[in-house]
Amino acid sequence: MANEIRGIVLDFDGVILESNQIKGQAFRRLFAQYPEHGDKIVELHMEHGGMSRFEKFRIIHRDIIKKPIDHMEEMRLSSEFNKLTEKQLMICPFSPGALGFLELYAREFDLFIASGTPEQELRELVHRRELSKFFNGVFGSPKQKNEILGNILSQNDWDPRQVIFVGDAIDDYIGAKKVSVPFIGRVPSGSRNPFEKLDVHCIVSDLGDLSRQWDTLVAEL
Repeated sequence: MANEIRGIVLDFDGVILESNQIKGQAFRRLFAQYPEHGDKIVELHMEHGGMSRFEKFRIIHRDIIKKPIDHMEEMRLSSEFNKLTEKQLMICPFSPGALGFLELYAREFDLFIASGTPEQELRELVHRRELSKFFNGVFGSPKQKNEILGNILSQNDWDPRQVIFVGDAIDDYIGAKKVSVPFIGRVPSGSRNPFEKLDVHCIVSDLGDLSRQWDTLVAEL
C-alpha cells in the first residue's frame, strides 16, 4: 500500500508549528475583560484546535460569556487576534522533526496544509516562514476540513485511501472521517490523548516520530 499513497495533508498549528499555546493565550487576552471565563475559553481553543477561530468566537459568545455577536465584531476580534499572534508565529519553533519531514516527504508525495486559520493569513505565514516550496496547496477557513480534503481528492482524482491526514485535534479527525481519509493523530509525549477510543490509524508524538515509523504505519493501511 505504501507506494499507492499519493498525498499527505497536514494540519498547521500543533503539527508543523508548536503554536497552540501562543493562540490559546491570544484567546485569553482577547477576552481579558472576562477573566472569570479565561480558563474555559483557553480550554475551548485547545480542545478544538482544528476549528475556525470565527466558530470559536461564536461559541464563546453563545455558551461562555453569553453575549450576542455580529459579523463586524467577529471581524474585529479576528483582526485583533492576528495582531496578538503575528510576531510570535514568525519565531515560534517547529514541532520536533517537522522541518525534516517536510524536506524528505515533499520529494516523494504531494503535500498540503489544511488548517482552521483564515486562508489568506495562513498562506502569508507559510510564505514568510519559507515553507511554500514544500506544498502543492495551502488551505484554511472558511472551508471545513472535510471540504478541503474532499477538494484535494476530487481535483487530483485520488481515492481516499491514497491520502493521509495528520492532525492534532478532534475536529481534524472528524473532517478526515467524513471523507474516509485515514487519520494519524499527533499527541505530544506526556499530553492527554484526545483520540482515545476513536478509530484513528495511529498516534505519533510528532512528525519526526511519524517519519521513523512511516514504512510500518503505511503498510498497515
